[in-house]
Amino acid sequence: MTENKLQSQNIVIEDRNFVTISGVEQVDSFNDNNIVLSTIKGGLSIKGEGLNVAKLNLDDGSVKISGLINSIVYITKEGTPKNLIGKIFK
Repeated sequence: MTENKLQSQNIVIEDRNFVTISGVEQVDSFNDNNIVLSTIKGGLSIKGEGLNVAKLNLDDGSVKISGLINSIVYITKEGTPKNLIGKIFK
């Protein structure tokens, strides 16, 4: 786990229609509106419309997602977003 924390992770959004993410360990769940990934930096939630896992390569830890991207948020172990609003209403 310590090795993973030292590795870099890249998230590249192209025209809000494609996102490429490195450092992916597994896809936890997905549907048309939400994809949840386990990554080397923690849980990651991608929300949008018409989302599709276009390419998944667990050998090199990359995923490419297509669809309208509305948000990308790291999530805690409890499944809540790590942001100021989440902390205020905790």
